[in-house]
Amino acid sequence: MRNYAIVTAAYWGFTLTDGALRMLVLLHFFRLGYSPFTLAFLFLLYEAAGIVANLIGGWLATRFGIQRMLAVGLSAQILGFLLLSALSPEWGAAVAVAWVVLAQGICGVAKDLTKTASKSAIKFTAAEASGPLFRWVAFFTGSKNAMKGAGFFLGGLLLETLGFQGALWLMAGALALILVGVVFSLPSMLGRAKASRTAREFLGKNRGVNLLAAARIFLFGARDVWFVVGLPVFLYANGWSFTAVGAFLAVWTIGYGVVQAAAPSIIRRSDDGLSTEVPAARSWSIALTTVPLALALPMLAGVPGAAWYVPLGLCLFGFAFAVNSSVHSYLVLAYAGSEKAAEDVGFYYAANAVGRFAGTLLSGALYVLGGLPACLLGAALMLALCAVITLALPDRAASLARQ
Repeated sequence: MRNYAIVTAAYWGFTLTDGALRMLVLLHFFRLGYSPFTLAFLFLLYEAAGIVANLIGGWLATRFGIQRMLAVGLSAQILGFLLLSALSPEWGAAVAVAWVVLAQGICGVAKDLTKTASKSAIKFTAAEASGPLFRWVAFFTGSKNAMKGAGFFLGGLLLETLGFQGALWLMAGALALILVGVVFSLPSMLGRAKASRTAREFLGKNRGVNLLAAARIFLFGARDVWFVVGLPVFLYANGWSFTAVGAFLAVWTIGYGVVQAAAPSIIRRSDDGLSTEVPAARSWSIALTTVPLALALPMLAGVPGAAWYVPLGLCLFGFAFAVNSSVHSYLVLAYAGSEKAAEDVGFYYAANAVGRFAGTLLSGALYVLGGLPACLLGAALMLALCAVITLALPDRAASLARQ
């Protein structure tokens, strides 16, 4: 319980600054006149770096221990902040974009190293898949996203009060204090085991992990295809202020985190940890698919008031998405092996990063092509693919034998 509390608190601090960073970059560079597609491009390396970081991070956490990977992740985030703070207004646009993309890439590595190590730690502190594991995963994931939502608000606030550079310096200093606490409070051997020696051994996960990873690609791609660029730009273009846009995204993310934490009370539990949880993942995925489609059709038909009914509809989306995400986060640990849980989690969250990368790129591209309706239709298609994949998830422990 002590280790779980330390890891959770450290990840809260990290996530608060990570959410603030997204708002800092998005609002600062939009104010400087960058196009929606260029804004999406600024986040591409951030998302792409997470693919490799999760795969390698899971292996490294198994090989060297979770504490060391948390320390590496926090250190990399501090480095990314300092690089961003060195950005000069005298640089040309091409150099500035390249510098920001590089710094964002380092922050992307930091985020996913920290996330993989933190979520792997839960497997070693909650032993029962159908008991505390679901509750602890749900609380960890939900509270993390609530902190990220608070970070969105914090980013806007710091940008207004301290400016771009001052906000980055303050956050780097706060993370340095968290880093010291992690190094001196967590056991260095936590989660350490014999790591995989070959790529075939590392990637040869059980069928449940493989299918869940594939579903995760489309689940998170469907969120980011409208969330990253499409919705913020749409709201601002329809008269919302920067403060209002940041506040809405913050409230949405906090509410999403609260629902994630409450998911164990929404989903009926089973003794084996799979037989009712997997069907729940299927039914919630199917239900979620209908929401972006129902929002896109009135917009295409020219129904007035989209700047208000779309955000309300996306709150409904957030509720169903939060339940889906929480169940998925639980299932990957239920499917994961015990000794190499960090590798399984890293593989799964690498797929998560693939989805975020695709969603980020499509968010800018689809908005340019067809506005927010195109982003919502893209989300509906991705969710339909997610729902199809979840139909094949194994729902009995006997079906989890490694292939």
